[in-house]
Amino acid sequence: MRQLELLAPAKNLQIGIAAIDHGADAVYIGAVGFGARQAAGNSIDDIRQLCEYAHRFEVKVYVTVNTIVYDKELDAAKELLLQLSAIHVDGVLIQDMGLLELGGQSHIPLHASTQCDIRTIEKVRWLKSLGFRRAVLARELSLEEIREIHEAVPDIELEVFVHGALCVSYSGVCYASQYAFNRSANRGNCAQFCRLKFNLEDSEGKILEKQRYMLSLKDLCQSDHLEELADAGACSFKIEGRLKDMDYVKNVVSAYSQELDRLVARRPEDFCRSSRGKVSYTFKPDLKKTFNRGFTTYFLNGRQPEINAMDTPKAVGEYVGTVKEIREDSFNVAGTASFSNGDGLCFFNDDHELEGCRINRVVNNRLFPQRMPASLHKGMQLFRNHDEAFKKILEGKTAERKIPIRMRLSAVDNGIQLEVSDGYHSVEAHSGMDMQRAKKPQKENINRQLTKLGNTFYDCGQVEFTDGIEACFIPNSVLSTLKRNVISELDTALLTDAASRSDHELSDTSLSKDRIQEVRPSHWQPEYASYPYLYNISNQLAVDFYSRQGLKVEGSAFELLNHSALADSKQLIMQCRYCIRYALGHCVKRGGVAPAWKEPLFLVLPDGKRFRLEFNCKVCQMNIYAEK
Repeated sequence: MRQLELLAPAKNLQIGIAAIDHGADAVYIGAVGFGARQAAGNSIDDIRQLCEYAHRFEVKVYVTVNTIVYDKELDAAKELLLQLSAIHVDGVLIQDMGLLELGGQSHIPLHASTQCDIRTIEKVRWLKSLGFRRAVLARELSLEEIREIHEAVPDIELEVFVHGALCVSYSGVCYASQYAFNRSANRGNCAQFCRLKFNLEDSEGKILEKQRYMLSLKDLCQSDHLEELADAGACSFKIEGRLKDMDYVKNVVSAYSQELDRLVARRPEDFCRSSRGKVSYTFKPDLKKTFNRGFTTYFLNGRQPEINAMDTPKAVGEYVGTVKEIREDSFNVAGTASFSNGDGLCFFNDDHELEGCRINRVVNNRLFPQRMPASLHKGMQLFRNHDEAFKKILEGKTAERKIPIRMRLSAVDNGIQLEVSDGYHSVEAHSGMDMQRAKKPQKENINRQLTKLGNTFYDCGQVEFTDGIEACFIPNSVLSTLKRNVISELDTALLTDAASRSDHELSDTSLSKDRIQEVRPSHWQPEYASYPYLYNISNQLAVDFYSRQGLKVEGSAFELLNHSALADSKQLIMQCRYCIRYALGHCVKRGGVAPAWKEPLFLVLPDGKRFRLEFNCKVCQMNIYAEK
């Protein structure tokens, strides 16, 4: 039986706890520095509290230390890893190979971040040889590619993205933000270059597409394909979003957790969840009601059309109907959706621009917006990107996670004994008292007193009685003391076991210099040979690492290059599986119409910066180069 893990983002401690309460089997969170989302850092004490909360449910806590690190920062990075080890985090995601030695010293299980550009069997086999416990695969991989990797390297955990924003470039080899805005994606400070407007021009200067979001993609949604991914070999299903708010995490985690529960219920011989605790929900999750640019399964089943969102990089939300009638200050909608004061609606105008309005008042099916959009007309499709009623539901308590326990009350010498078991730990508490037969039935009262567990982490439906104890009179104060003591004992046993298990996993970590000779690195993609900055080497430890590997890399990370000295040379700033030629219907290899334009094509920003497109049809890849 294979364990399946739903991995949720945690912007902070509160959102991490909410993710756990709503069904996450693991959460990933950023520390104060070195995380690939610079704006989502957390103190060591907050991460410690999150670990303590999570480990009660055997939920794992992973910390992102997945930026490239400069020499002057190595001491701070080492100190961070030692601090994370001390608070029993369950793993750390890294990109920088210079951190391997530091990771070995801290004995933390290391996961190879998707920033490592993990898209081939050879790369995964190499990472496994180094001692990485898990590889976070590139978002672009298909089911078949995931299956092939799992079959070739079965003894490494495979983590796949299942929901959230998509980067148009393979992660870790995108330098567009650094080049254009001096903000490094590999340093956690991406400026979202791919969400900008461009002109698409051919080599003769003809504008083919004017001011469109040529590199913007829809959001990923694999909620209907978890079983296929599990069968292909994935064990961890990752939700993107360490910058997302509480509502997003509550809704998305709940939706995916319930899907995984249904999968496990259908195939209990094959799969189980990796954490414990039963979640009860007070709302029905709906993925369409939280931030999304429209959904795609991306390359799950190979290349497919309409994975892009060229008209807008903003949230579109759920389709709610078409405009039926317009008056001076209001309009109504043909459809079955109901609306609330405060809803946000949007539509695409005749110029393919996204416009929106906030609804001030709803009268039956007539909507009175704060401001009537001038370009709204009859027949337009409407979308809701803010659902006020759903937001109010999510503001309250929407889920509760409890560990099921069994209780047994027995008579013993000179008193009574309460035993509690959660299936893994058994504890007991005693109380001395003279046993007296009750004048009226006590079973219902005893059961009610003992199973009333309030704000604890436990739930018990029925107490087992032995030795005729239910016929005896036991004061409620005695029952309360017994219950309090035994729950305290169970808490202690559970947390002690979690810490012991974490210590064992830490001591089992095998990342060290001794492991660095088993499988040699290579130019995993041909471009690595021509552009050595693709290795993202930013410190001396990384230089030494690759030297010991027998691979001499001439050059530093892109962020450390003198770009003014490279003004006359072409600079590769993105590698994409997404292809503009295919998106526009002109991939002849796949049945498209032969284009009339003259290549090469260029993306041009309003400030005049130009980027040349190279279509490598042999491997279905689009490279993007900066042009001076």
